[in-house]
Amino acid sequence: MTLAKYELFSATAQLGRRQGSFFEHAIQIRYGGDMARTREFDTEAAVSRAMELFWTRGYEATTVRDLTQHLGLGQGSLYAAFGDKDGLYRAALEHYRVTLAADALRSLQEGADARSAIRTMLAERVRIAVEHEGRGCLAVNAACERLPQDASTRRVVRDMQDASRDAIAEVLRVAAERGEIAARHDPHTLAAFLVTFLHGLLVSAKITPDARALEPLVEVALAALD
Repeated sequence: MTLAKYELFSATAQLGRRQGSFFEHAIQIRYGGDMARTREFDTEAAVSRAMELFWTRGYEATTVRDLTQHLGLGQGSLYAAFGDKDGLYRAALEHYRVTLAADALRSLQEGADARSAIRTMLAERVRIAVEHEGRGCLAVNAACERLPQDASTRRVVRDMQDASRDAIAEVLRVAAERGEIAARHDPHTLAAFLVTFLHGLLVSAKITPDARALEPLVEVALAALD
């Protein structure tokens, strides 16, 4: 998935959230034959908060009770809006994809040259991963915890991986045309290597949550551009 597709997905998701808000405000939960009052809440804010909780604790360690307490929702409202815990987890992964993951790819366009752009992107991903005592990357965490059993998680994580690879490959292709990197490199293969390196680095961030210890490894990976 390219960056352009990311932005289209984000815009579509935002439209869907606005349309969905009408129905969310009309949710009515029945308890013991009595109709409870309508519960109103901001779905996007709830998904964002759920994302933070899943990111810190992981899927298995996060209970429905944890989610209702953290989001300030009743269990019935949570189920009505997201179906179940899996539905909320998928929504959290999608939110991660169209916010933090998309921002990381967008930052590639802001570098003065390919090497500095990729260095900045990798270093920023490490910085975020070591925060909160090393909670890593939500997408990589999801792959490690939920695959191979969870097909929906595989699709979301693979889309993020493909988008990162394609965005980096485009930066490298342009860089090769400008003579910034050696033309002998295949941009797609080199981008795939950098994404694979990044995934390993993000796992390492959970083991050693120290950006100063991990950032020198970025320079080693960038030597592949020579």
